[in-house]
Parts: sequence; structure tokens; C-alpha cells
Amino acid sequence: MSPSTVFQAYYLLESRGLVRAVPRSGYFVAARASGLLLAEPRTSAPQPGVQTVQVNDLICTILGVARARDVVPFGSAFVNPALFPLDRLRRSLISSTRRLEPWNMVDDLPPGNLSLRREIAKRYLLHGMAVDADEVVLTNGAMEALHLCLSALTRPGDAVVVESPTFYIALQALQHLGLHAIEVPTHAREGIDLDRLAQVIELYRPKACWLTTTFQNPLGSLMPDAKKRDLVELLARHNLPLIEDDVYSELYEGKVAPLPAKAFDRSGLVLHCASFSKCLAPGYRVGWTVPGRWVHNVQRLKVMTSLSGSIPVQAALAGYLQEGGYDRHLRSLRLSLQAQRAALFDAVTRNFPEGTQAVCPAGGYFLWVELPVGVDAMALFRAALEQGISIAPGPMFSARGEFQHHIRLTCGQSWDATLERAIRTLARLVDDAMRAYAGRHPAI
Repeated sequence: MSPSTVFQAYYLLESRGLVRAVPRSGYFVAARASGLLLAEPRTSAPQPGVQTVQVNDLICTILGVARARDVVPFGSAFVNPALFPLDRLRRSLISSTRRLEPWNMVDDLPPGNLSLRREIAKRYLLHGMAVDADEVVLTNGAMEALHLCLSALTRPGDAVVVESPTFYIALQALQHLGLHAIEVPTHAREGIDLDRLAQVIELYRPKACWLTTTFQNPLGSLMPDAKKRDLVELLARHNLPLIEDDVYSELYEGKVAPLPAKAFDRSGLVLHCASFSKCLAPGYRVGWTVPGRWVHNVQRLKVMTSLSGSIPVQAALAGYLQEGGYDRHLRSLRLSLQAQRAALFDAVTRNFPEGTQAVCPAGGYFLWVELPVGVDAMALFRAALEQGISIAPGPMFSARGEFQHHIRLTCGQSWDATLERAIRTLARLVDDAMRAYAGRHPAI
């Protein structure tokens, strides 16, 4: 076979946790202790009903104490900046700024720089989606896009469907707007439970859904294309809009990109939100939304809230995309993240105690780990931080503070001896917590 075929086989085996790469040494069969990680995390079982959201204090506390550079960033939501083409972006920023004319500062107000919107529309075309540049609204990152869409669809007191667990930013947005959450069971491999979602829609009549259908944060779940189609059809029957958080879709394995739910939207009910922050330019804060039938509402809200994003930065990204090389960068980034995911999953497999459950996702850069009962995620967060390691404890991903013995680990950093030692330290802390729990419950 050709070397490229062999390496693709290695990457596939890595992604499944069956082999591991050792720098400058080659590939080795991954060691597995008998019985470890044979089971995936169970489908979540959130308490039914509409929930008032009060999470800001907890989330701000967790995020505020884990930002130091000397902390091993397993709790971070960011990728190593060295994986991005920052030099080329810097040159594009300088070049585009020189070419800006005074009237660009007015012409490029919402919906944003036309050249960049055209480049984004071309990316949609690659997925077979006919999106006009006029349907694209540029925003200050995906976070603003999601907030604008949520504001366009709801009023204080309304209820919104979210996954369980869900990204804490969604919970913060609901709290900020005075909205209630309806948490729906979600599986770590295939996403939200559509049968339960259908029941929730009938029972509670929510105003919108906020879902991440591709490499969900924190689960890493990837909803199959057929299931995305079924999701859109279900929502269309109820005329229920979907805010699709799709910031990780470029970070897939293999050669075929997963389709967004937006690809199956025929009625303009899917408000698609994405960003360059996770795949190209994290500090540039350029996102966008294609909000379907609410495009004019979202444009007006954009003017009322932040007026405009950075005109020079939008022009710089347009210039970078026009020059070519973006897809080459993405291929390199995907391979790096694939190797890092496999290394993290392998390290957890080798070191964490029996009863730990996890699944290695097929993209993104998060690993959701279900720890043995008795390991308190918040206590583990504090103990790990004392050892210079950050993790993301499960309760921050739930409106009710559930997932008490779950953690999210990030594989955004290049794997090295420091990360390996940090995983061994985490595993030791988990062991200590299990022994302490057994001491308090000798009958178990």
C-alpha cells in the first residue's frame, strides 16, 4: 500500500484508541487494562420540566481560577494557538488595512464585509447549500450570533430546549435573557434523543431549540446526517425554530464533512451560527449567522447591540480566504487534533480506574468522561487545580447542576510528557476520591 494509505489507517486506529503515536519512534498498540472504558457514558436522564437557570456565579468562579498559563489546560475551551496560521493572518491584516478606503468603514456595517460574506457563502456551497451573501450576518464571534438569534426568537419567561449536558454559554445566555431551560436526554455518540424531544415539544411548547448537532460541547457527539434530517422534519411539523451552534464542524476526521442540520432546512426555521474562532483565527472574534426567515430581525438587533464588528479584521479574513490555503490549513489542523484526541483517550484508558466510561469522538477536541459514582467532580476540580491542572466539572454544563461525577477534558494541546503526567495525577486523585468514598460507605 502507499504510505498515505498506511498513515490514514494509523490515524483511524488512533482515533479509536487502539494504537498510540510515540514521537520519533512510531506507532504502538495501546495498552488497555481489562474492563476499562468498555462502556460508553450513558444517555443523560435530566429531570423533566421547565427549569429556571442560575449558573453564572458557578461558571464565572470556575473559569476565573483556571486561566493561569502555568496550569495544564484540560479545562480550557481553546486549541493551542500554535496550530493556527497566525503569521499569514497577520500579513493579511496589514495588507487589507492598507487597501481599506474611508467609505468601507460605512459600507461594511451590518450585515458586514461583503467580500467575507461571499467567501462564507462559497463554503456553504461546498455542502450543497445555496446561501446568498445577503443571508449572512457577520458578528463578533459565534457567541454574539447565538445571542442575537436567541433574542430574535424569545421574550423573557419563554422556555428553550437545550441538550443535557449543554455548553455553559447557552445556559448563561438563557439566564441573561430571563429564559427557562428544558433539558433533553443526549447521548455521547449520536446526540439528542428525538423521541424525548418530540414529547417535550408537545408538553411544554418551547419557543426555540439551541442545539449543537456536530461535535457537541461537552459530549463530542456527532448526530448522523439522517438523524439531523429527522430533527429538522420534526421541528418543521411544529414550526419550531432551531438555533444551530456549529462552530466545530470543520474539525472532523476523514475526508467527508458532516452536514449541518441547516442543510436539510426547507422552511427557513434553522438559524445557523458558526465562527472562525475554533478553526482559523481564535483572537479575531469573527462569527456569523444565516438566520433564515429572521435575517432582518437579526440585522436590526446587531445594529442595536454592537452596531458592527471590526471592519479591518473582516477584510483581513476575506483576503486570507481569497488567497487560498484555508483548506490546506484545515487538513493539517484536523490531523493534529485527531492525534491529540487519540492520545488523550489512550491516556485516560491506561490510567483511570475501572468503572470510568468515555467515548473517543470523531471530531472536535473534547472528551466527556463519566467517573465512578462517589467521585465528586467539583471536589476533583479543586484538588486538580491545587496540582496545577484545570478540568471542566460536569455541573457547569447543566441548569440543575447535574453530572456530579462527570468531567470534560480538552485535547487542544499537543501531547507531551507534561500532559501524560497530568493525566496520571488526575487518575491518582480519582483513586483517592474513590477510596475516601468507600471509607464513608463500607457497605457499598
